[in-house]
Amino acid sequence: MTRRSRLGRLTPPQLIALVYTVGSLLGALALWSPLARAPGQELGFVTALFTATSALCVTGLTVVDPATTFSAFGEVVLLLLFQIGGLGIISFGTLFALVAGRRVGFGERLRLAQQVNAMEVGGVLPLLRSIVLSTLAIEGIGAALLFTRMGPEEGLARGLYSAVFHAVSAFTNAGFSLYPEGLGRYAADPVVVGTAGVLIVLGSLGFLVLANVWAWRRDPRRQPLLTHTRIVLLMTAVLVAVGTLGIATMEWTNPRTLGELTIGDRLLASVFHSVTPRSGGLSTLDFGAMRPATLLLVIVLMFIGGSPGSTGGGIKTTTFYVLAVSAWSLVRGHGEPTAFRRRIDTDTIVRAAVVTVLSLGLLNLLLVALLLTNPRLGFLDLLFEAVSAFGTVGLSLGATPHLNPAGQLVIVLMMLLGRIGPLTFALALRTPGTRSPVTYPAERNILIG
Repeated sequence: MTRRSRLGRLTPPQLIALVYTVGSLLGALALWSPLARAPGQELGFVTALFTATSALCVTGLTVVDPATTFSAFGEVVLLLLFQIGGLGIISFGTLFALVAGRRVGFGERLRLAQQVNAMEVGGVLPLLRSIVLSTLAIEGIGAALLFTRMGPEEGLARGLYSAVFHAVSAFTNAGFSLYPEGLGRYAADPVVVGTAGVLIVLGSLGFLVLANVWAWRRDPRRQPLLTHTRIVLLMTAVLVAVGTLGIATMEWTNPRTLGELTIGDRLLASVFHSVTPRSGGLSTLDFGAMRPATLLLVIVLMFIGGSPGSTGGGIKTTTFYVLAVSAWSLVRGHGEPTAFRRRIDTDTIVRAAVVTVLSLGLLNLLLVALLLTNPRLGFLDLLFEAVSAFGTVGLSLGATPHLNPAGQLVIVLMMLLGRIGPLTFALALRTPGTRSPVTYPAERNILIG
């Protein structure tokens, strides 16, 4: 059996898991090379693997300072990794096949459809073109806006490079920054903070949602908003509002975060830090200085994450919506849950429940591994890092640089699982089988709750 035929027999979940794993290893080899390191800097392979996985999985957690550890070549490798990770490795592979003029078969279309959450396999390739063009356009506009601030400070060449780096990092929700303090130097700059925040939100919506909104704006009658799009937009607005209110309320008088800022800057920082836990990773405040209640809210936001088909991680906004609406419908006795005058079928509810249960199970299992391998670090610190890794967020309380190699490998696994998705990972491990021909009678006397 040839290598191509063996790859062709892989299911979409198996191929997605394989390419992200292999991509992380290849990225680690590139960052481990002497060309990628700044003069006088040493980098172990585990650290290189950690950084490459964080970039490819658009997470942003680091055990070293990218600005001082890597050379210009290393920074470009990071930029390419999170750009590829944001668009998706399979998307890039299909794009290169189109450029080379090779025919894209049905199997490749199916794998791409699963990765970008396309509704139909037949419309995958036009969607891919739209993804690439819209990504470059959005990142280009974001870079131009950031350059108006970074250019005068850093000069033409370095300012342009910094603007492009941070625009791509924000839109792909990678969370990497060329500044040791993140975007802290721009905490009171509405142009930088506002641009980064909008890029993070756009990246977390999902390419299908962006395409649907664009088509609806052009022709509302022939291209109505999908129910999926309505749910994503609603949940995004609600989570940003709840996060802003919660962070502003709990941190308003904290002198180490919002307390020393003006009222306008406090509001700006509150909005931005309700957006960035949605998988953005960039920050202007020190999360380690926030109060425990605020950190709990941030952990919840990170666990929910972005939306399906986006650059964000977490269980996804639609999953949380389906579970919340189903629970509310059951408590109210309204029968089957609905969303925008559409019934949510049982299969969708079951998938949402499975994703959440698998996420909680894997997260707790890996958190135990972190606690066992790094007993000297605090529980809240490790919990925050674990959820940040699993949600591919990249926010940190400062514990990540202190992880030993075993802890770093646990976080690497968390980032891969978070980017691949727990359900996709479970399906990748599933062996082919036939459905049992036996149907058993339903049991209605199992007590729940």
